[in-house]
Amino acid sequence: MQTHFTLDQLADPTIAESEKILRTCVHCGFCLSTCPTYTLLGDELDSPRGRIYQIKDMFENDRPAPPTVVKHLDRCLSCLSCMTTCPSGVHYMHLIDHARAWVERRHQRAPADRWLRDMLAYIIPRPRLFRLALLGAWLGRPFARLMPGRLKGMMAMAPARLPSPSPVDLPQAFPAEGPRRRRVTLLNGCAQQVLDPTINEATIRLLTRHGCEVVVAKGAGCCGAVTHHMGKEEQALKATIANVAAWSAEMTDYGGPGLDAIVINTSGCGTSVKDYGFMLREDPVWAEKAAKVSAMTRDITELMLEIGLAEPEVETGHTIAYHSACSMQHGQGLKTQPKTLLAQAGFAVRDVPEGHLCCGSAGTYNLLQPEIATRLRDRKVANIEKLQPAFIATGNIGCMTQLAGGTKLPIVHTVHLLDWVTGGPKPEAIAHLPDAVVAAVGRAAAAE
Repeated sequence: MQTHFTLDQLADPTIAESEKILRTCVHCGFCLSTCPTYTLLGDELDSPRGRIYQIKDMFENDRPAPPTVVKHLDRCLSCLSCMTTCPSGVHYMHLIDHARAWVERRHQRAPADRWLRDMLAYIIPRPRLFRLALLGAWLGRPFARLMPGRLKGMMAMAPARLPSPSPVDLPQAFPAEGPRRRRVTLLNGCAQQVLDPTINEATIRLLTRHGCEVVVAKGAGCCGAVTHHMGKEEQALKATIANVAAWSAEMTDYGGPGLDAIVINTSGCGTSVKDYGFMLREDPVWAEKAAKVSAMTRDITELMLEIGLAEPEVETGHTIAYHSACSMQHGQGLKTQPKTLLAQAGFAVRDVPEGHLCCGSAGTYNLLQPEIATRLRDRKVANIEKLQPAFIATGNIGCMTQLAGGTKLPIVHTVHLLDWVTGGPKPEAIAHLPDAVVAAVGRAAAAE
């Protein structure tokens, strides 16, 4: 794509980076067929190529985005399916993130929209406050139909029950069982430790059982993805630096006892942390440390494949639908690792039709764009239910919450299943299912 930036504009490192991304695009349109919003709405302005044109015009003319452009940029899920499809390697993630920060600084949103976005950006990264907000939403659920606009959907999405805080989310170290093979730190997240703290508990059991000492580092917290994808750069970078500082303190190079990996069990967070090096590339204090953090970051499934999953202690065999979160398959490029582990654990793993399309969760998207998010959820659920699985497995709390609103099928985090088959408790969501399916069928066939 031809660009027309001035030398003064290109002196800005962020504009220079975006200009390189824009020039990579060759207008081929391959991205249209895999874009969820274009698939639903059929409007090229709601496709990656259309948004790239709008972003280019906004940047080159150095002007605030008009409301029409903001609408189309807001509708982007940042699912990054376009990046998986693009034959030219256009780094759309960095471009849309820059565009959102531009909009946040230069566009005056309507008061109600600004209030909602500010509220979400402030509450979700703070677990205690988020817990109180969910409690209030739960109490208000009977009155949801009386609420205006998007607040109605937010009330309806409040969980039916709110689990108690888990002691594992406090800063501490968990010793390895047997000889120590790795020393790792776990990002315990923000929303996840409120919505389902058993995910972190299962992760710690799984890792310590496989010879890992697990550290929950003091000072680490929200990864910054929620605010980053809303264009709130200052808040996002504050969270990023806090995590880099906390994890650097645990690394040998910075005076600590050393780390072998930074483990993430929420794929949305993983995509963000793996990008810390880019986000802080111009910072003279944090650039090197952030790059090291990104290089050391592993999704839990990546690390478990490196270590090797222990021999299953439970016979399973259930047919399951594996929903690959966009941040997992497109953001991190992890397409086979979770399915390989689930197969090693004894499950019959089925791919979901149209698996490249987003479920509509996308961080705060289902709260800010509920109509599109609901249509995507219903489409995803219909494709999953065609498979007639015993349950759904996925590696992202946002997807779990989103899908739960559209199906009665149990939804289980991948790490719950790996923990269960190697000696942990059976996940509560599938407690009603038999432990073994294939094994039971096989014995019956042998008896005949």
